[in-house]
Amino acid sequence: MLSGMNEDVFWQLIEECSPSTPDPEGAWLAAALTARLAAGPVAGVVGFAEQLSWAMYRLDRKEYGEGLSGDAFLYTRAAVVAAGREEYDRVLREPARFIPFVTDLAWAEDLLYVPDKAYELLTSEVWDRGTRYSYESYSNTAGWTDA
Repeated sequence: MLSGMNEDVFWQLIEECSPSTPDPEGAWLAAALTARLAAGPVAGVVGFAEQLSWAMYRLDRKEYGEGLSGDAFLYTRAAVVAAGREEYDRVLREPARFIPFVTDLAWAEDLLYVPDKAYELLTSEVWDRGTRYSYESYSNTAGWTDA
């Protein structure tokens, strides 16, 4: 299943690995995802990295990040992804739903390191990851142009 990582499989994995108790920093989610991906195959790790970067890239827009530091914006977008597909889709439809993630300082930095850690556990090698889309703040130039 993980070798065929598409958007649906990505969000299903997020849901299955989400803890049943509050995880405001996303640390438990990240640990569960890392363990799951580290069980193989490598294609699952690569696919997860691609889907994660795409999800983050889609949130990299002016209406969400204007006025935020690069790190705050990056980690807050990760928290939206960690909240699951339903909330992520709501935030994409209604940018005002991003505000509570900012005001509550909801950061999920650990989510960003899941592919790297899983790859290292799986292969005993460091992965110099490159994905089609960058998840770094302000990399989605189309999301930052004035319409």
